[in-house]
Amino acid sequence: MEKLSSTRTLANGVKMPCIGYGTWQTPSGDVACDSVKAAIELGYRHVDTASIYENEESVGEGIRLSGVRRDEIFLTTKQWTNVRGYEPTIAAAERSLKALGTDYLDLYLIHWPAVAKGTPDWEAINAETWRGFEKLYRDGKVRAIGVSNFLVEQLESLKRNSDVAPMVDQIEFHPGYVQKETVDYCQANGLQVEAWSPLGCGRVLSDALVTEIGAAHGKSAAHVCVRYAMQHGVVPLPKSVHRDRIASNAQVFDFALTDAEMASLDSMPVTGYSGYHPADAPAG
Repeated sequence: MEKLSSTRTLANGVKMPCIGYGTWQTPSGDVACDSVKAAIELGYRHVDTASIYENEESVGEGIRLSGVRRDEIFLTTKQWTNVRGYEPTIAAAERSLKALGTDYLDLYLIHWPAVAKGTPDWEAINAETWRGFEKLYRDGKVRAIGVSNFLVEQLESLKRNSDVAPMVDQIEFHPGYVQKETVDYCQANGLQVEAWSPLGCGRVLSDALVTEIGAAHGKSAAHVCVRYAMQHGVVPLPKSVHRDRIASNAQVFDFALTDAEMASLDSMPVTGYSGYHPADAPAG
């Protein structure tokens, strides 16, 4: 039977815990530190942050205060859009390592792709940035490398312009916004999909269908969302700063959604969409 520490194996053999603890919109300082510490105490072994969240130092402190060894934690951070290219990528990674207080990352992601709308030479820029990621990977600074918010077009471009294929694509994914084309592409090409905002920015939690399905299992809407991602082969990154909800979000191993319930959730109209789309990715 699966549990919170169960893993998914990335294309390079690195094992990623099946649920992560997300820290998007978590304030730095005591809030981030205490919530990360609580998540680890509650059994999470996968923590996700990003340089733009401005909480890397607090996330690192929370990990240290948890008392759990660093090599038992799968730690991810991301490079923001104001950093592009080879040398800037290396420097940005070093800044994140210093902020987190660690000498390696388990996963490092390009947070948003350069795209045609704001960057005419987007393919060359993404390729040059990725070259920095490959260097970090080969040097052992990161155990796995990947991307975030890349659609098929950007993934195909990177495939043509890389030596090491990305191992992960972290995208918005939840009932009401499933990005099927991107998920299908990733799963056909050996990329593990991760779900940011798996609870639909909280708005999916009041959806009538989601709450009805949860009630049928004696579960909450949040449980349905997390379970839905997992049954699609996606690693969810639920986020809360409240210890009881952090614990609750992981209580998803004692039930399963039926095929009919999954189909109903698949066919939901757009619900809880954040409004962030790669075509409009910030240029810097």
